[in-house]
Amino acid sequence: MSIDVVPLAEDDEAAARHAFEIATAAWAVTVPDTPFGSYNHFLGMIRLPSPGFAHERAIGFLDGVPAGYLQLQMPLLDNLENAEIELMVAPEHRRHGVGRALYEYAADLLRARGRKRIAGETVDGRPGGELCAAIGASPVLREMRSRLDVTGVDRGRFDAMLAEAWRHAPGYRTLQWAGVPPEEYIADVAYLDGRMVTDAPMGDLDWEQESIDAERIRETERSRLARGVERFHTGAIHLASDRMVGFTTLSGERQIPTHLWQNNTIVDPAHRGHRLGTIVKLENFAFAIAHRPETTAIHTFNATSNEYMLAINRAMGFRAADVWTHWQKVL
Repeated sequence: MSIDVVPLAEDDEAAARHAFEIATAAWAVTVPDTPFGSYNHFLGMIRLPSPGFAHERAIGFLDGVPAGYLQLQMPLLDNLENAEIELMVAPEHRRHGVGRALYEYAADLLRARGRKRIAGETVDGRPGGELCAAIGASPVLREMRSRLDVTGVDRGRFDAMLAEAWRHAPGYRTLQWAGVPPEEYIADVAYLDGRMVTDAPMGDLDWEQESIDAERIRETERSRLARGVERFHTGAIHLASDRMVGFTTLSGERQIPTHLWQNNTIVDPAHRGHRLGTIVKLENFAFAIAHRPETTAIHTFNATSNEYMLAINRAMGFRAADVWTHWQKVL
């Protein structure tokens, strides 16, 4: 058998379609309870990439047949020695060396770009972990994916949880928005977003604090919108200072209205202990569902050591779906 790795050009839609079909087939085996995503969004990721990152993509061909897909993401504003990898092999072509060939291609490319570390993730009990161990990568962080069945939510119980949480938060209010944050609070959002690496459990992952400012927030939200992603946010405003001191985000593709993904939830350390995390998550749930009533499931990731956030999720009705291991390899 022969394996060839071919770079994927941004304007090669036939190659993009091959890549999408490989990724969709691999995802269906690895995470069967969630949709991979739409082709339009996948193509948008290629042609309208996230600002602040350089990307490289390639397809692995097994005897001339598209069999594997590789995506590399390299930060340009921080973490200049790091890179992230997504590597997927179609189920029917696994165990023929395609994944190894794609990894070696990626490692050579990253070394040439001056990158020293590569990070990726696998789902425990599913394909991928064996390859990570075989190439000498180290498991550095474990995260649980939890799933909320929206159709089974007791809205009355949510209302009671919210009322109880507000008893602990005098002196605060909430603010909701979709897409780009209001101008008067965008610097606060950037500050909080930049704290995620330092505040959230990161295990042994070697990843420095990200450089995030207001303009990067604007550009990132606009690029997501251009790719068909809807994002709903709820922030906590400290009345005395009129500053946003916490926020949370739910996002989902327009073309897949049944699923939402819980993104960042963070509260500034000086304002913790007031149930603000619970408040913004519950209010954002109602905000997002009002805009996307077709939603049937919400998914969220948390470090297995983040008992505080896991407790909030369990109280809302989230249930464990699977565990993901983050791997990092020094090149």
